[in-house]
Amino acid sequence: MSTTRWDPWGDIVSLREAMNNLLEESFVRPRPGAPGPGMASSLALDVKETPDAFIVVASVPGVPPSDIDITVLGDTLRIRGHRREESDEGGEGTRWLLRERRFGAFERTVSLPAQVEADQATADFQDGVLTITLPKAGSARPRSIPVTGGASRGQQPGASAPTEVEVHASGDRAESQR
Repeated sequence: MSTTRWDPWGDIVSLREAMNNLLEESFVRPRPGAPGPGMASSLALDVKETPDAFIVVASVPGVPPSDIDITVLGDTLRIRGHRREESDEGGEGTRWLLRERRFGAFERTVSLPAQVEADQATADFQDGVLTITLPKAGSARPRSIPVTGGASRGQQPGASAPTEVEVHASGDRAESQR
């Protein structure tokens, strides 16, 4: 029976190699059809809330409005689209030196903090910027509740006012009449 000595650094080196391989495969040599440098997979968004609506802004340069699909279900917004690759026929001996513009399908799903009225939503596309306005559902809009004045419950007119208690930082209590 042979004895094998355990080397704790051997596992760390193999973990480092695994991480290097993962990063290299993901960003340096993407798999065919997988999102990577030249392909779009996500969409950056700005989401703003007003008292009555949510406003979503996305930059989608080079994508015609006909290639964008927007759906809303409850409080979830989904934006899908496709950025087409330009086919440059440069002839023989032509090669790319730098190619950073993304192309391909993109999709983004966002859960909003409240329900929206999907049938009243609007989408505006201008100069490569998509602006979606999603009105909040009636139950999600803030409501003002009026405060009525007058005698407190169970208090007879002319009775003494309720007592306010103030607690100071030192822990002392001070009572005063309102």
